Amino acid sequence: MRIFKLFDEDNSRDVGTLLYYEREKTFICELEDDLDEWTAPFHFAAFVKKGIYTIPRDESLRWVRSRIIPPSRQNIDLILQNHRLKEYDERIFLELSHGRCSQDSIRVESVSVLPDYVIRRQEKNLTGCIRLSGHSLLCVFADGTVRKIDLESMAGSGRYNDIGKVLNNEALYDTCRLGTGGYYITFNDSIDIPSGALYGEGVLLPVSPEDLRLMVIHGLLDTTSACDMLNCTRQNLSYMMGKGAITPVVTGVKGNLFLRDDVLRNMW
Repeated sequence: MRIFKLFDEDNSRDVGTLLYYEREKTFICELEDDLDEWTAPFHFAAFVKKGIYTIPRDESLRWVRSRIIPPSRQNIDLILQNHRLKEYDERIFLELSHGRCSQDSIRVESVSVLPDYVIRRQEKNLTGCIRLSGHSLLCVFADGTVRKIDLESMAGSGRYNDIGKVLNNEALYDTCRLGTGGYYITFNDSIDIPSGALYGEGVLLPVSPEDLRLMVIHGLLDTTSACDMLNCTRQNLSYMMGKGAITPVVTGVKGNLFLRDDVLRNMW
């Protein structure tokens, strides 16, 4: 991850931090807590007016692109050649120009340390997200809390219109995964729900991330371990599966995973 400071030269102050995750080529902009709609970068004024200081990835990318040479530039091939670039790269062009733009006085500087306010906010980022039945999610956050979140309730509140699109399309819902840096969950890498929105929803559960880890470690058995516990061969285990006596929770070419308790019940 690369870190950039956003510095307002006219007001001689930092206004935010831009994070760039190189592997996924994703930008996330974090604005300073004390900004208002007049002191924030113009592109983000509407977010700050609503009290949003962690800017979604799509708007962060739009801000970056508004400050650099666009890929549609007529002589872009010559520009890439002059800078010895094999392909267009927003991050490199941002660094070359220091992010300067004629519309404001903000420049971008590379730094090596995250400011405290970003570290504090990232405590509410996601470290895990598991889909449950009934359009619910089990969300694990960086501060060690675990919440069960009902997406249908969130959609019904009217504040998150895109969730309704997800719930009405099971194929889309099944694409749910953790987003870059834990800043969001995403469906089909196109519809995002910010971690901050999820953090304020749902039911806080009296379990920890370590509890969940131990549940997986002690609650699952692979094919070899299941055979050892039942004192049987793989062929015997396959026969039991065919008869419906035991059902794997995960199937794979190299083996299956079983609930330990399901295996134990076949010993009684």
